[in-house]
Amino acid sequence: RDICDMLKEKHRLIVVSQQASRLSELLEDEDLTAPALSELTRLPSPGSLSLVQGSLPQGWVMRGDRITNLFTDDELFGFTKQRRLLKKRPVRSGISVSDISPGDYVVHIEHGIAKFSGMVKMAIDGVEREYLTLKYAAGDRFYVPTDQVDRISRYIGPRGEPPTLSRLGTQEWSRAKQRVKQSARDTAQKLLTLYASREVIPGFAFSRDTAWQQELEASFPYMETPDQMEAVQKVKQDMEKSKPMDRLVCGDVGYGKTEVALRAAFKAVMDGMQVAVLVPTTVLAQQHFATFTQRLTAFPIKVEMLSRFRSDNEQRGIIQSLTNGTVDICIGTHRLLQNDVVFKNLGLVVIDEEQRFGVAHKERLKRMREEVDVLTLSATPIPRTLHMSLAGVRDMSTMETPPEERLPIKTRISEYNEPLIQEAILRELDRNGQVFFVHNRVQSISRVAARLRELVPEAEIAIAHGQRRAEDRELPPLDFSKGRFDVLVCTTIIESGLDMPNVNTMIVNESDKLGLAQLYQLRGRVGRGSN
Repeated sequence: RDICDMLKEKHRLIVVSQQASRLSELLEDEDLTAPALSELTRLPSPGSLSLVQGSLPQGWVMRGDRITNLFTDDELFGFTKQRRLLKKRPVRSGISVSDISPGDYVVHIEHGIAKFSGMVKMAIDGVEREYLTLKYAAGDRFYVPTDQVDRISRYIGPRGEPPTLSRLGTQEWSRAKQRVKQSARDTAQKLLTLYASREVIPGFAFSRDTAWQQELEASFPYMETPDQMEAVQKVKQDMEKSKPMDRLVCGDVGYGKTEVALRAAFKAVMDGMQVAVLVPTTVLAQQHFATFTQRLTAFPIKVEMLSRFRSDNEQRGIIQSLTNGTVDICIGTHRLLQNDVVFKNLGLVVIDEEQRFGVAHKERLKRMREEVDVLTLSATPIPRTLHMSLAGVRDMSTMETPPEERLPIKTRISEYNEPLIQEAILRELDRNGQVFFVHNRVQSISRVAARLRELVPEAEIAIAHGQRRAEDRELPPLDFSKGRFDVLVCTTIIESGLDMPNVNTMIVNESDKLGLAQLYQLRGRVGRGSN
């Protein structure tokens, strides 16, 4: 109505939007013709409307012989997506001499595991060169020229026990490599049998994007990264094929994988199919349920959650709704994999953090995978999943670009130091921030919280762990997210899914007792806000 009134008064109207194509369709429904343009080369005539694809922070009004109005997404929708030009960081392969120190364990591709002893200079045939000295079993030494450093890689294995050094001049290393090759062939044969059946069995070919799909994606309040948009497009292309999709979206913690899954789920529901979102923890299920419900509230889509947070009566009602098809999207923990859960028309399975599920659960998933589309999300995929993706058995999309407000995470390793802990907590309180204190021992977590109250009496401290009663388990994280507490003393229950931008400090007690994937997930809980 405003546009029609302005055009009648011969105003020039220019709309600069990142949703110019969709706006053109909406205006056409109101008998207003305005094709989306990539640029304006001259001043529009009075009484005209021009739509330009682009982004500006704010609009303006310029008065002259005729009034010129420029509108942006900020005036139309209340926010502007800021586009950033980011360079991808190159991924380093192999190691350099500066990456290893004397005493480190390394692996030579032809001779096996050794200990790096240092660098030496030797003259051979009158030519002096630098060599890496590798120490093997029985005191054997092997000298590697620096121009062949690409044949050496750092040894990666369990901490605590040093590896057994290889023996030069024997077939030990060759036999070990042969055993690994044979094991890989056996595993590949089993997996290829499964995935060959998926190639033969036809799946459901989803339709192209609807107008509602465009409106949902336009309502995303952040600027999508290039990697995120590429992942979304790849997932949609897979879903539109008759072959069942099996794609891994691999991205760092907090890089927007959930938004990729949400758009895929919406696309499936638009074709009348149901979606199962499988997550490893009740906390993550609650987080996803809140996210999906909030984003889809404007659409006639029924979202439910199936976990221990639901009573027995509620669970029976949800399962009945899944069977008769009245629930479109169900987010759940391992409860979704039990035999009494039957979907009327399952079209898409989203698996968040696949590495957290056991063998029995994956066997149940395999039966699903022969017929339905599967989308797997992970920041730390298990080696087999990652290898299948890299080998081309499964499709993979990587997301390497951090989102707009993602802050670089600074990590400091220290012995237990109460003055340091006190300083870190007080610094966060001074900026009105909050703190995670991770202590992964339920038996002693109350004692640790009591000590923190003595160190920082001005802080409000809460405790959260997975052994609380089901009805009480969600309360501390929920109250913490609402700012009622300053410090949350917790186990690794928070490692997946929690999105609390106000928490920019995390203290991990006894971090040496946690796994690498756990620590990586935990780091992703901080640095998610712009403050």
